[in-house]
Amino acid sequence: MKNIPQKVIHQYLRHRKKFPHVWCPGCGNGIILGDLLRAIYNLGIEKDNIAMVSGIGCSSRMPVYVDFNTLHTTHGRAIAFATGIKLSKPEMNVIVITGDGDAAAIGGNHLIHAARRNIDLTIIIINNNIYGMTGGQCSPTTPLGRYASTAPYGALEPTFDLCELARSAGASFVARTTAYHTTEAREIFEKAILKKGCSIVDVISQCPISYGKLNNFGSAVEMLKWQRDNTIPVEAASKLPPEKIKGKIIRGIICDIDKPEFTEEYNKLITRLADELNISNNKSVNKKVTGKANSRN
Repeated sequence: MKNIPQKVIHQYLRHRKKFPHVWCPGCGNGIILGDLLRAIYNLGIEKDNIAMVSGIGCSSRMPVYVDFNTLHTTHGRAIAFATGIKLSKPEMNVIVITGDGDAAAIGGNHLIHAARRNIDLTIIIINNNIYGMTGGQCSPTTPLGRYASTAPYGALEPTFDLCELARSAGASFVARTTAYHTTEAREIFEKAILKKGCSIVDVISQCPISYGKLNNFGSAVEMLKWQRDNTIPVEAASKLPPEKIKGKIIRGIICDIDKPEFTEEYNKLITRLADELNISNNKSVNKKVTGKANSRN
């Protein structure tokens, strides 16, 4: 691992154009952005070889602040746009930044089919359990009984386990981490970017202004402590009895398997069809030439 300079992330930011940012005080988005940029620095990826795509939401502002090829798209459609980029430029590292509402609600269909196809995208879901930008509504990951502006008496709907959803849908790399566990997050981002196939990372983040206030979590610091105290590494969880992990969130690498990647299979199909067409055309030309020769004889 490289010895990361303290201000390494500055070289990746559009700090002269797009700052100050719009994120609320105590938001986890800045921490996660820093972890991601340090991962990119460690991997030595050139800025021009990265495309970062987002939809709409607090976390989806992230591509606005970075000096990569960026696309800030419509709500829930980031993965669809990213799929188009990857198919047209398979050599690029395509990173999707999305939120729990953006990815699992209106964008849920795109999420599961990106995993099913196993297309080579790195999808980072910043999961703060709420729609933070638009008024604090329930999202698909708002825990049962927790409060939101659309659930003043507590959420009634069961939540998505985003990692289980991604693994079941067919993603080749699935992991979970938190804004508190910054070193772990950076290491997971590095592995997710390097993985050939669909990589989905669920990052638990704090939203002290909407979710935190509505649910009496206290300050951003208290919410970070909650992440520390209520998550268990997957290796440790595998050795504990069920009663010890009840109510805890499992973090770490949930799934890491090798399987065919969509863009590679797609390009193989194109090559095969082109070869078949070329053979067919050659046969047709040879038949015409042979026919003319026979007519002269």
